[in-house]
Amino acid sequence: MPIPEEVTGDEIDKDVRQELQSLPKTLAEDVARNLVMVARLLDEDPEAAYGYSRVALRLASRVAAVREAAGFAAYANQKYGEALAEFRAARRMTGSVELWPVMADCERGLGRPEKALDMAGAPEVHKLDKAGQVEMRLVAAGARRDMGQLDAAIVTLQSPELASHSVQSWTARLRYAYADALLAAGREQEAREWFAKAVESDRDGSTDASDRLAELDGVEFMDALNEDEAEDGGRGETESSSGVERASAEDGDED
Repeated sequence: MPIPEEVTGDEIDKDVRQELQSLPKTLAEDVARNLVMVARLLDEDPEAAYGYSRVALRLASRVAAVREAAGFAAYANQKYGEALAEFRAARRMTGSVELWPVMADCERGLGRPEKALDMAGAPEVHKLDKAGQVEMRLVAAGARRDMGQLDAAIVTLQSPELASHSVQSWTARLRYAYADALLAAGREQEAREWFAKAVESDRDGSTDASDRLAELDGVEFMDALNEDEAEDGGRGETESSSGVERASAEDGDED
């Protein structure tokens, strides 16, 4: 697969670069450039990222960073069996538990939520850093929901990390998952409060909490003005400058 000339391979993490030092120089450069493309495209074009990961895998399958990148590319394309195999290979090579939560999520993707829950209770979880433990909690809650255990999912997410006022990289996603579970359980007012908290902590737009909150508040997003209103030149009931129509929360109020 073609790689832009400006991609040199030097862009990769220094730890990965160190791993590649076991390869001949030219081969290491080729692998590094493909890994850079995987990282760049993983979110915006997972299919293309997967293609680059396969090239890197063909060139250097004995490098743990390559197996890990291949795992994430397969995971992004919902190839959960393949992703799990690559993550297991990377873990065997490094001995690290870092991939444990995403491996458990692969089990969910394969329709084995019970296995994901078993992994959530394994000794490996205690070796994870705080971010990894939160990730594991999210996976476990998802597995509970897969099994129809909604109340158990809510309890699983209730934790010191959820209650903390400090904002970390995982805070928005944890609050969002809790809000979503509450909403699924019919606890709409509580869900609204937690979606609002998720919005407050979502600094990089990693969730659609603001959209979910707007839905609960009765806000509809409009693509354009109604054609008839445009012809009349009137504003009618819409706020054309923002493209947003707010439904009155007081409609049908008995007071």
